[in-house]
Amino acid sequence: MKIIYDLKELDKPLENPVLTIGNFDGVHKGHLALFDLVKKRAAAIGGCSVVMTFEPHPIKLTNPGKGLLIITPIKQKLRLISEAGIDVTLCLPFDRQFSTISANDFVKNILVDKIGIREIVVGYDYSFGNNRQGNIGLLKRMGKELGFKVHTIEPIHLKKVLVSSTSIRNFIKEGDLEHARVLLGRDYQITGRVISGAGRGGKLLGFPTANLLPVDELIPKKGVYAVIAEIDSRQYFGVCNIGNNPTFGENVLSIETHMFDFNGETVGKDLTIRFMHRLRDEKTFSGIEELSAQISRDIQKARELFNLNG
Repeated sequence: MKIIYDLKELDKPLENPVLTIGNFDGVHKGHLALFDLVKKRAAAIGGCSVVMTFEPHPIKLTNPGKGLLIITPIKQKLRLISEAGIDVTLCLPFDRQFSTISANDFVKNILVDKIGIREIVVGYDYSFGNNRQGNIGLLKRMGKELGFKVHTIEPIHLKKVLVSSTSIRNFIKEGDLEHARVLLGRDYQITGRVISGAGRGGKLLGFPTANLLPVDELIPKKGVYAVIAEIDSRQYFGVCNIGNNPTFGENVLSIETHMFDFNGETVGKDLTIRFMHRLRDEKTFSGIEELSAQISRDIQKARELFNLNG
């Protein structure tokens, strides 16, 4: 997949592009349906499939007080779009100047003149342009005038839940990774760098942990999870605790993962954690012995869920 980070990189329109536009946070099953139609239409006219997305998310600029938590950091989002089989992604910087472009100018000057769209695929509720003045009706009117086709995708429901980034965020914040997995079409994961922790995991409790400093904004609800961790290009089953270590009277959120059958160094390395099962809520224990016993039970439960005891 070719990635274009600035429209100035385009010295001529793309070859018969079929385009979809959106933030695509999560790259969930609703987004994948858009991509599938884009690819189908591009193949039908001998063109290229194109995704236009933005960095940062427009709400970060237009409504920073909303506190929107991004599901997929930009690096992961671009990788997922590539894995979906898209030919070209326009990952454009969203700034004050871009936000003032009118809907008509966006269509005429950018989509048609600069990119050269032949067809466009959008979601049922798509809006765009300064103050979101543009809508599907405007797209269709301008399509007739300027010579491009407009296709829309209806809302998708799975298990009676609307597939949307908002739904997914809510499930993850509630610790409901199973419903999030259904809408995403994959396990939710976070990634970051391992940093030095308090050193209690191995020395005091007997279970060494990797303390993650995530690049992700959206962290699952506090508690203990059965996870699959990837470090040094190898995967390990394990358990992850997200919490404030109340037993030790702390108030700083930590993400600590104990990987089964791992004995190497972790500090300074990249670590990815895929959340598979929620085991329990965060608890306060009377002391180290009670906490250590509970961790043993957590590990046993995780091993059972992963069928590792046979």
